[in-house]
Amino acid sequence: MEKSHFAGSKTINGIELYYEYYNHPTSKETVVLIHGFLSSLFSYRHLVPLLKERFSIVSVDLPPFGKSGHSAKYQYTFKNMALTIVHLLNTLGITDYHLVGHSMGGQIVLNILHHYPTQAKKAVLLCSSGYSKRAKQSLILASYLPFFYLMIKVYLARSGIEKNLRNVVYDQRLINDEMREGYLNPFLENSIFKGLTGLLRHREGDLPPEVLHQIQTPCLLIWGEYDKVVPLQTGKRLAEDLPNSTLTVLEDTGHLVPEERPQDVYQHIKNFIFEVAEEE
Repeated sequence: MEKSHFAGSKTINGIELYYEYYNHPTSKETVVLIHGFLSSLFSYRHLVPLLKERFSIVSVDLPPFGKSGHSAKYQYTFKNMALTIVHLLNTLGITDYHLVGHSMGGQIVLNILHHYPTQAKKAVLLCSSGYSKRAKQSLILASYLPFFYLMIKVYLARSGIEKNLRNVVYDQRLINDEMREGYLNPFLENSIFKGLTGLLRHREGDLPPEVLHQIQTPCLLIWGEYDKVVPLQTGKRLAEDLPNSTLTVLEDTGHLVPEERPQDVYQHIKNFIFEVAEEE
């Protein structure tokens, strides 16, 4: 009998990739969860229990975040991360799926839709990043300095986990010790800062409008009304540039929609997937 839940790591595209797989016994629909910057699959912990009642789920820690690895040889471009996710799914024998991406994870979803247009059936973008440019050349050159990764560590330490959480959550009462610990734990190892250096150096910038116009995959955009990280205006612009998309706005909600409104996000995802599935 096949296991219903598996957690582990695979070496994919030269990097150790941690993932969790929930295999639904009867559902034909699989949802792939991709988290955002400075986060991990921990950010979906309230959404997974809801989704797994109706779908099979694959949730991934993007390198170098969470429990995934760091390698100096790995190219931390969005295109390569998209390739890594696609290769993981192929390795797992999963060829028919829907993508869900939060923040930076949404941009990686868009890269999958662009570079591998036949892979995913539908996509859900949760406060997806968009229209960001590549880092300035001076900063990229500085990233080659010895111990630059420690400079990133100091910078993030100064901003502090509490300040960062307050910036991404609209209802401050939701911030508790579990949330603080969950988002802080991955940053206790220096390897993640070396990976962040690679991400800063390699990140090629978000997909431009002329590329977004070519993406035909049905997309549902879910946005927090008071998102301070990726403002609602970005969601409205993405909805205009993606030809087959719909924008849904959650009132009194910030950037971290899977934390703040998991029940609402689940309902929107479920309705979106099954509505299209029924049409087929």
